[in-house]
Amino acid sequence: MYLLRVFVSVFLVLFSSASLASVIIPKPPVLDATAYILMDADSGEILVEHNSGERLPPASMTKMMTSYIAIHEIIEGNVTEQTQVPISVTAWKKGGSKMWVREGTEVSLIDLLRGIVIQSGNDASIAVAEYFSGTEDAFADWMNQYAQQFGMVDTNFENSTGWPAEGHLTTARDLAILSRHIIKDHPEYYSLYAEKYFEYNDIRQPNRNKLLWRDPSVDGLKTGHTDEAGYCLAASAKRDNTRLIAVVMGTRSEEARARETQKLLGYGFRYFETHKLYSKGDVLATEKVWLAKQDTVDLIVADDIYMTLPRGARDELTASVVSPDYPEAPLASGQQVGTLTLTMGEDVLGQHALVAGSAIEESGFLGRLFGSIKLFFVKLFG
Repeated sequence: MYLLRVFVSVFLVLFSSASLASVIIPKPPVLDATAYILMDADSGEILVEHNSGERLPPASMTKMMTSYIAIHEIIEGNVTEQTQVPISVTAWKKGGSKMWVREGTEVSLIDLLRGIVIQSGNDASIAVAEYFSGTEDAFADWMNQYAQQFGMVDTNFENSTGWPAEGHLTTARDLAILSRHIIKDHPEYYSLYAEKYFEYNDIRQPNRNKLLWRDPSVDGLKTGHTDEAGYCLAASAKRDNTRLIAVVMGTRSEEARARETQKLLGYGFRYFETHKLYSKGDVLATEKVWLAKQDTVDLIVADDIYMTLPRGARDELTASVVSPDYPEAPLASGQQVGTLTLTMGEDVLGQHALVAGSAIEESGFLGRLFGSIKLFFVKLFG
């Protein structure tokens, strides 16, 4: 049995059909693309989607996973930015977009990362894959392990570059999930995706993401193109406190993928905004603990809580904290003790774990004996 411990009302906008009767939001634009999605980077809420679960070839957007893994290895301390990566004949000979590395040389990992992200170099991608896994096939298996860990359930990678291959498929939704991991997991390296030019071997190449020049709020992520995939783009932009991720797949030209992506981002920023409702560690309630060495425990927010809301509405969002009637020691720090529920009217928008802010040890023998007797009568007459 649970009791309602805290009831808090705040005036916010609620993104649900039931509560938007007084808020008029136009339908999202219909894009000239095979599939697309618009996601908030902080809350993870999907604002617009069309065929977002359709499995399609990702072309060079594949390289986002290649760069993610390489950067993660730097963060973990397994390599450094200056680790020298040998360039094989296989990497050197690969066709398509190139960084123009030379066979038999060694290139720093950070330069290869720029070659992957900015120049979309197939040669750089293969060099990184071979360095970490020995072969590109083995690296693709590693990529798939990461994809499964991220919940990219409709993705299968066959190589590190996005070169056309049977079974090399993903979805707009999965690429948005990957984009979110790039932004949130490695913020110190995310600026690589905003760099407009990179010069290597006396060849200066521009980033293929045209939105970096057209929209100052855009700071990533990656383009892709093959005849089969069409022209694709995963882009992210931040305005004020809202960061959005747009993935557009299967447009007809470079200009079209930029234009259609800009439509999607423009719609999102015009009609939605993201609010940080609670921060990790915020104390939302203090509960009495029975049979314990101390009397109370703080119930804290386990993770930052964001909500993406339509602009201009003032519907009433309610937040309630529910915890057990008679929590007993021992409690581990971080153990779930309660639940925060966000609702609007009868609609539940989300539920979030509230955890013990500190470890609570059980009392000694006599303390537990007398505490148990007292708790018996409290429950009996409560």
